[in-house]
Amino acid sequence: MDIVKIEEARKKVGGYYKLTVLLQKRVKELVKGAAPLVNVRNANPIEIALEEILQDKIKLEQIQGQGL
Repeated sequence: MDIVKIEEARKKVGGYYKLTVLLQKRVKELVKGAAPLVNVRNANPIEIALEEILQDKIKLEQIQGQGL
């Protein structure tokens, strides 16, 4: 996994915790059969989810009154 991509994604979402939450939620969806929103060579769900974040295809939405 490319550390530069991870750092870039961390900055986009606002921290490692938020990045971890977003990756975990999206990887779960991909494993259950959700279609990838990006074209990548690697079929690894984590790599797909990371690339989706980097290309602004997915975001962690903040619910009014919630911490995330």
